[in-house]
Amino acid sequence: MNFQLQKLSSGLRVLTVSMPSLESATVTVWVKTGSRQEEVRVNGISHFLEHMVFKGSKKRPSAREISEVVDAIGGEFNAGTSKDWTNFYIKSRAGNLDTAFDILSDMVLNPLLKSEEIEREKGTIIEEIRMYEDTPMYRIGDVFEQLIFEGNSLGWDIAGTEETVRGVTRNDFVNYRNIHYVPSDILITVTGGIKEKEVMELTEKYFQELSGGDKPHPTGQNFQPKQMAPKFKLHSKKKEQAHFILGFLGDGRDYKGRFAQSILSVILGGGMSSRLFLEVRERRGLAYSIRTSVDRYQETGYIGTYAGVDTKKADEAIAVILEQSYGISSGKFPVSSAELQKAKEFIKGHMALALEDTKDVSTFFGEQALFLPDILTPEKIFTRIDAVRVEDVLAEAKRLFVPSRLNLAIIGPYNDTSKFEKLLR
Repeated sequence: MNFQLQKLSSGLRVLTVSMPSLESATVTVWVKTGSRQEEVRVNGISHFLEHMVFKGSKKRPSAREISEVVDAIGGEFNAGTSKDWTNFYIKSRAGNLDTAFDILSDMVLNPLLKSEEIEREKGTIIEEIRMYEDTPMYRIGDVFEQLIFEGNSLGWDIAGTEETVRGVTRNDFVNYRNIHYVPSDILITVTGGIKEKEVMELTEKYFQELSGGDKPHPTGQNFQPKQMAPKFKLHSKKKEQAHFILGFLGDGRDYKGRFAQSILSVILGGGMSSRLFLEVRERRGLAYSIRTSVDRYQETGYIGTYAGVDTKKADEAIAVILEQSYGISSGKFPVSSAELQKAKEFIKGHMALALEDTKDVSTFFGEQALFLPDILTPEKIFTRIDAVRVEDVLAEAKRLFVPSRLNLAIIGPYNDTSKFEKLLR
């Protein structure tokens, strides 16, 4: 799968992936900013702005007018906000590429940001925050990152708090856009049944008014890990089930051992034949859902295992996860060649299936183009994965699975946390 990356005189970059056999195309506008770039007073403004872009633009002054024109081409449109990027996309028939560019450029470059719409949307976002608070299997990720990134903007919630959302004004949006919505921090990805020449012509046509040059922007507080001992955080809530993430402080996006770490996470808890799925769910019946994954930001990350368990059996599940993690690093539970090969094929297979969708192709290349010095095609990633040896996986396990990197966050109806703290020690 090949890509082309070009840079316009304004500093705006355009990445195209032509997939001639497809009838669809996804146009995505990426902005290299998220909650970690915010000021604490307006925490959540990146996510709030994502909502406001859909509320009316210069050509289409209302949410209804925007949605009607997307529906008229049978398109799908949405947006997303993370801790370090925001994106907006339209997926449609490739023959409607001009319309997709027209809609997206108008929404992103010319949002009306009406004061009355801002006040109305505050209620919507506050209800979204409350919804996540009442959904522990989603909320636990925020609680865990509050713990592991304590004292840094990476630990802030993407949606902000009810207080910060209520305090956002139209001027805050204008100032934020002036800082971050500039060509040097914007990337356009177009994937699917498209031609590069047409994409570049449409980009010039619809994004020519974008200005701001290559001025640097705040990148958020750089995270310098200082953890020396295990850390624990309880988010007390009366629920029938306990939800927790047990994770170890890891590495950033460009870490050279990231492929070995991905394989390690699959061996531990990636799939229905993984060690933790078999030990925690199948053999002990402690959880319905359990999975291990690696999450990365620019300079840091973590490998973490999520589980939802009976409140009376959370400590037993945690003990099993710790035993399996330390068992790999100590050699008590060695990784076999067959297990290594199965994990490699698991990763490659899931990636291949995902990349059949133009939206996922956009995400695959877009995040790399935003944050990494080199963009790897799927074929190059497959080669890197195939090159990982058992000893590489073991080396990462020994480095990561140590008490000084250990963190546990849990949501549940607990008052006495001593049994959890004892397990970590």
